[in-house]
This record gives sequence, structure tokens and C-alpha cells, in this order.
Amino acid sequence: MTSASQSMAPPQDTRFRVLGAISFTHFLNDMLQSLILAIYPVLKGGFHLSFAQIGLMTLVYQCTASLLQPLVGIYTDKRPLPYSLVFGMGSTLCGLLLLSVAASYPVLLIAAALVGTGSSIFHPESSRVARMASGGRHGLAQSLFQVGGNTGSATGPLLAALVVFPYGQPSLAWFSLAALLGMLVLWRIGVWYSHQQRTAKAHKAIVPTGLSPQRTAFTLGVLVLLVFSKYFYLTSITSYFTFYLMQHFGLGIQAAQLHLFIFLFAVAAGTVLGGPIGDAIGRKRVIWFSILGVAPFTLALPHVDLFWTSVLSFIIGFILASAFSAILVYAQELVPGKVGMVSGLFFGFAFGIGGIGAAVLGKVADHYGIETVYQLCAFLPLLGVITVLLPDLHRKKA
Repeated sequence: MTSASQSMAPPQDTRFRVLGAISFTHFLNDMLQSLILAIYPVLKGGFHLSFAQIGLMTLVYQCTASLLQPLVGIYTDKRPLPYSLVFGMGSTLCGLLLLSVAASYPVLLIAAALVGTGSSIFHPESSRVARMASGGRHGLAQSLFQVGGNTGSATGPLLAALVVFPYGQPSLAWFSLAALLGMLVLWRIGVWYSHQQRTAKAHKAIVPTGLSPQRTAFTLGVLVLLVFSKYFYLTSITSYFTFYLMQHFGLGIQAAQLHLFIFLFAVAAGTVLGGPIGDAIGRKRVIWFSILGVAPFTLALPHVDLFWTSVLSFIIGFILASAFSAILVYAQELVPGKVGMVSGLFFGFAFGIGGIGAAVLGKVADHYGIETVYQLCAFLPLLGVITVLLPDLHRKKA
């Protein structure tokens, strides 16, 4: 990964070794971060938290991540920081260790903020690494990168059910070993990145889209609304699905966590499809299917029994997963030469809307019941109809 020959390789070569490494660290990063969401039942009982306090904790975590990500992306577009990835994982490590010994709600919020800071540093630069290693197959590279993160998000609740629930809050400290492993791998990626960066400027090319600045800004606004519909709905699952299953079907904590794992596993499995299919047929079509196409299943979810809840949640996760890779690469092509800014903006907005959604839905759950959350959120994927407003960049390039 660090040899000069690799850094000088032709740009058309897809660096699967680098993509595998950055996907693996994305797996570790999102696995560690998903532990915060996964252990909510433990924290709720141990600290006597309301749903609104759970939502505020998610808001602190995700807004810390979202507000910093675009700033990190803008800065690193001008001055790339290959070893900042190590620092980001180190912030996540500190947050986890603090979370394992937290004895009060304010300390929980500080720990959540540290983990969010780690995410804000990790995502823009790691997304740039994936694009640098893509060899022009940007959708494939982004999907491989995303599948690592989504698999990590799916693994977090499973590990929480197997480790944290039986052994309690202090067992979170053991996961610092995974963060240390991630820091080692990211150091090696940083070495490759620094070599690559010195040669990339020589053949860097920006392909204009032909769209006016006003049309570009409008299209970015449409993409932001699509991300809103996806992540506001995803928040209803990741933050409150276990509570819904426990209250609506009478499941225990561990059984509910396993159902959440099924959903998140489906998200990980579906992620790998969006990028390469978008490379082949156009990202607009993938966005159409992955957001609007999931609406019939979300509308049915609040009205079925436990078996069909499991089936529908898997289908929803699988279909909805492909949207973000397609949206992100579409946005990178829409604003060429600004990979860090675009990645930070969309990752940051996704985290931010997730945090706001968690806080809002927590209030709804406290006042109107957890079932109402899913009855309302079921309509969000219908916003996918605005995909018709996106210009077809795939055709423009043909």
C-alpha cells in the first residue's frame, strides 16, 4: 500500500486493496459509533432517561458530526490531511472510553460529542480516499466504502446484545481495542494517501457538467430533500425500533436488538448494489427506485404482525440502502473538484437530520406513543417523487 509504484500507478486502475482497507476502517468506525444507539435501552434504564433525553443525546452526537463535516471537507479540498483519519478514530476511542465510565447524563452528552467529532473527521477524508482509489469506477468504490460502514452499523447492535447488555456499561471499554486497530490501518492508508496526493495533481482533471450555477444549486437542494426523506426515516428505525418492538409486540431487549440487526444487515447488503448499478444505468434511476420504490413497504409496516414486520423491515433496509451511494456520487459529479466539501456536506447533513429527527421523534413518542412515530414516518419515502427534477448527468456524459 505504501510503495512508490502503487502511488504512481495509472489512474484507471481500481485499487481494491486500498478500497478494502478504507471499507474495513469504515466498518470499525460505524460499528463503534452505532454502539451509542444500540445501548439506549441500557442507558434509558440505568439513568432513568425519557425518550426526549434519548433524542437529545442523538442530537448532540449527530449534530457534532454534521456541523464539522462540511468544514473539514472544505479545508481538506485545499489542504488534504492524510493522517487526520487517525486523529478522527482517536476521538471516537476517547468518546467510547468516557461513555464506559460515565456516571451522569451530562457526561453521556460529552462522550456522544467526542464520538460525533470522530465521525466528522473520518467521513470526508475517507470518502476522498475511496474516490482516489476508484480508478474512475466511482459508484463501485463508494458502494464498497459504504458497505463497510453499513455492515459496521449492523454489527453494533449485535455486539451490544452479546456483550454490553450482559456485562453492562463498563464493557464498552473493550471496544477501544477495535479503535486502536482502526488507527493502525488508517496510518497505513495515510502513508498511501500522502504518496498518491503528490502525484494526483499532475493528471487531475475536472469535467464540467454544463449546468448553470442556479441549476446546480437547485439540483443540490433536491438531493438534500432526498437525503432528508431517507435519513429521517432511517432515524425512526435506528433510534426507536427496539422500543417499538418491545412495546408493540412485547419482545425482550435482546430479541428486539436482533430484529434491529436484521434491518441493519439488510441496509449493509443493499448498499453494495447502488453504486455499480448507477455506474451502468445512471444514478438518477437508482435514486428513483431506492427512495420512492420503498414507500409501499413503509406504509404497510405499522399495520402488520411481528413476522411481517421482520420481512418488511428487511425489504425496506435493502431497497433504501442504495440511495446514499448514488446520491453522493451524483453530487460529486454535479460539483466536480470538490470531493471533500460535497462528501462533508452530505455526510454531515445525513448525520444532522438524523439527530434532529431523533429529537423530534422522541417528543412525538413521549406525547403520542411510539406507534405514532411509524405511522407518520411511513409517508416520508413519497418525497422520492421529486427525483424527476434531477438532470440526467449520466446521459450528458454519454
